[in-house]
Amino acid sequence: MAWRQLFLISCLSTVVLLSILQEGTSASVGTRQVAGQEVQEGVKEKIFMQESDALNLLKKRSKRSPRSRDEVNAENRQKLRADELRREYHEEQRNEFENFVEEQNDEQEERSREAVEQWRQWHYDGLYPSHLYNRHHI
Repeated sequence: MAWRQLFLISCLSTVVLLSILQEGTSASVGTRQVAGQEVQEGVKEKIFMQESDALNLLKKRSKRSPRSRDEVNAENRQKLRADELRREYHEEQRNEFENFVEEQNDEQEERSREAVEQWRQWHYDGLYPSHLYNRHHI
């Protein structure tokens, strides 16, 4: 019985000691991680700047110094490409509209031709063709 009590007390003290050491180790590692993060943030602040500061820098730069020839060429290429795409789009829209109008006109002509043909058949008595349709157009 005494051995059992001694064994339980030693196991309990070992568990308590390990838990204390674990907390101490995680706290020290945590401070190291936090310190490492602070160092990384310091490096990021040195490399990157705030968006507002970057915009102000670019605005000031554009006022102070002229753009390089490469920047001007790239901007002109972008404008020309945008103009070309816009022209293609409008040409495609115009072609679609012209096709639509042509189809509408063809349908209208076909309907009017059918109506005239029906009128002719209705009014034709078989003996004398109508003088309105026998005129020679000069």
